[in-house]
Amino acid sequence: MGSDTTASTKAAATRSTLLGAVFLMATSAVGPGFITQTTQFTVQLGAAFAFAIVLSILLDIAVQLNVWRVIGVSGTRAQDLGNRVLPGLGYVMAALVVFGGLVFNVGNIGGTSLGLDALFGLDAKIGGAVSAVIAIAIFLSKRAGLAMDRLVVVLGVAMIALTTYVAIVSDPPVGAALRQAVLPDEINFLAITTLVGGTVGGYITYAGAHRLVDTGVTGPDRVAEISRSSIISMVLTGVMRMVLFLALLGVVAGGVTLATQNPTADAFQHAAGAVGLRLFGMILWAAGITSVIGAAYTSVSFVVTFSPTLERFRSWLVVGFIGLSTAVFLLLNQAPTTLLVLAGALNGLILPVGFGVLMWVALRRQDLLGGYRYPRWLLVLGVAAWLLTLYLGANSLGGIAALWT
Repeated sequence: MGSDTTASTKAAATRSTLLGAVFLMATSAVGPGFITQTTQFTVQLGAAFAFAIVLSILLDIAVQLNVWRVIGVSGTRAQDLGNRVLPGLGYVMAALVVFGGLVFNVGNIGGTSLGLDALFGLDAKIGGAVSAVIAIAIFLSKRAGLAMDRLVVVLGVAMIALTTYVAIVSDPPVGAALRQAVLPDEINFLAITTLVGGTVGGYITYAGAHRLVDTGVTGPDRVAEISRSSIISMVLTGVMRMVLFLALLGVVAGGVTLATQNPTADAFQHAAGAVGLRLFGMILWAAGITSVIGAAYTSVSFVVTFSPTLERFRSWLVVGFIGLSTAVFLLLNQAPTTLLVLAGALNGLILPVGFGVLMWVALRRQDLLGGYRYPRWLLVLGVAAWLLTLYLGANSLGGIAALWT
């Protein structure tokens, strides 16, 4: 009886860990940048944006299947794999991810401020600072890991449910969106790169997989669980993206011109009145706070393995990362919406570097996978996805320069 109880407890703990990893990745992706990017490109491209969404979802799944598989089977974080492939490469990967995570987290803080502005009319800087304090309090709690896992699950479910309601009341032209998803009138490379960068670029690529390493759900015998969790995380992200797109498309297709300062809030208000505005505020704040947590946790996970001292002060490094992100947000004069789109585009450029290292491990360094025979079909899929990220990144450089200027 005792052994049965122990086995049941371990199984429940594993399920909880996998669910936490799934939602950490999904909610890291479904952040303020995700919402702002979707709004900007829906306004710009209309129903044709459906093609960019579908292509980005397929690319995201190809990337995450490989990232979770390599990191999960090896039981080793991405930067440590990088150093084993080529001494010093892991430090370069860590620098890129931490830089991208910092840029993204400045945008995440900005997103929380937009959410609290819609909810309570708070000044942007005050709202960002309050949200940062809440995120810091979570990491300073005695059971920070458990608190983080539960919070991202609850807020992730809430975001999808609330956005679905707005998508229904906005009455979008679903038929036009379906047609454009296959035969678009326009293909925008910056939109695709920004979407990919905002969902699997930079730190987001590794959020769920690194969480599995931290909790010990690793090894060749856990391949089925690891792969299933990676797919679920991207399906959740894709559902949220499509639902949000339809909610916005219903408003834009009706001929409404959205306010430039906070266009998503304006769209939700047009769709559902005052209730819609409050729902937007809740959705954006939830997206922001979970992404602040995900960015800080994952970015710090890229440096703590380099020194036992850094590992001992892990919680304080997370706090410092959030504090620095908040300080940069308070000092910059860029509009939060510009920061959020720029962050996604930059992370889309960082993606090919780290992902390329992991694909090299899968292709040439099976010794790092404990002798695991990597599936050929998954390898082909991953290499094709990597080549596509290179192409998309190169084509979006001009658009990124335009955003910054």
